[in-house]
Amino acid sequence: MPGIEQADSIYLIDASVFIFRAYYSVPTTLTNSDGEPVNAVHGFGRFIGDLLESESPKHIAVAFDQSLTTSFRNQLYPPYKANREPAPVELKRQFAWCRDLCRAYGIAEFSSDSYEADDLIGTLVLQARVQGKRSIVVTRDKDLSQLIRPGDIYWDYIGETRYEYHEIPGRFGVLPERMADFLALTGDAVDNIQGVPGIGKKTASTLLQHYESLDHLYGDLDAVLKLKIRNAGFVVGQLRDYREAAFLARRLTAIACDAPLQAELAHLKRRAPNMSSFNSLCDSLGFGRLLRNQAERIIEKDLRA
Repeated sequence: MPGIEQADSIYLIDASVFIFRAYYSVPTTLTNSDGEPVNAVHGFGRFIGDLLESESPKHIAVAFDQSLTTSFRNQLYPPYKANREPAPVELKRQFAWCRDLCRAYGIAEFSSDSYEADDLIGTLVLQARVQGKRSIVVTRDKDLSQLIRPGDIYWDYIGETRYEYHEIPGRFGVLPERMADFLALTGDAVDNIQGVPGIGKKTASTLLQHYESLDHLYGDLDAVLKLKIRNAGFVVGQLRDYREAAFLARRLTAIACDAPLQAELAHLKRRAPNMSSFNSLCDSLGFGRLLRNQAERIIEKDLRA
């Protein structure tokens, strides 16, 4: 599979998943000369290096979340993600270094005040599709599964599992095209989205096996009473009472694929690591030879290809 993927795919990485994982799994005793923790950027660097070394992607981009409070979703619904604790100060400063590391590795990176990383990835997926490229979305966030279409891959890198389009329902309960509607019905506690009270994952999955979207569901609510759903009358009543909440939730759960990005394939083409920049960054962070040796191996592998 990797050999085929290299030729016609764009690898799109959801940075936050891997930065947070590194921060909480690599000891904070790893610090620079100023005593500042650099554990997250080191762990993230290992992840990026491992991916480049194993996959040798021709096209790749990394998307970063810039803020939890300035997204267009916060304007639609101020409580959006208000339940989340701010990232620790020791982690916040490492995000900028992670972006520097991507650039030193020769990888395009993106962020936005108004759009989340999911939206940036969604926009890149759509642009790639128009240009005849399929996408390999590297993440563990279920929300991003809604972007997958035939030919694309959802890669749960941490779980060491790749899902093709037809395998998404078995993993998440619904077809990719219906994931935003699914989350609108069930709500998403992680993002502080209410959804429709009383509608759980099983009920939402059943509904979306019969209806292709929230619009179709609300266009024929009475027919729900004929489905084999426990407490169907209660379900219909809740759907009616919380119609406005459901449609607001879908505006929040749907990934926006129209972020103002102009990313031509040439811009997403991976370049060789810039060892001068890479070494300077490693020096400033107090890193030893581990990441540098890996970057040098990547250069050697590219030269042999």
